[in-house]
Amino acid sequence: MQFKLIFSEQAKLKLQALKIDNSKKALLKQLRKTLGFMETNLKHPSLKTHKFDTLQCNLGDVFESYVQNRTPGAFRIFWAYGPEKQQIYILDITPHP
Repeated sequence: MQFKLIFSEQAKLKLQALKIDNSKKALLKQLRKTLGFMETNLKHPSLKTHKFDTLQCNLGDVFESYVQNRTPGAFRIFWAYGPEKQQIYILDITPHP
């Protein structure tokens, strides 16, 4: 199933910051690959997508997908379905605490 990605202002700003920072080229490449999987196959094993119970948004349940794994401060994408069918709303792109 094909999804359309919609970014919150916060997520857009973080993505722009990564594009500007030359030291983050590898992370940006990983992020783009992850976003591509999210558009085409949310069940891809590398995403390790799961419901994130401690966050809620007005769209409903919040999910977490991995950009990186086994890396200190590994990046994650927090997202929700909607607002329309076949859309994913990217809430935030952030390093794991």
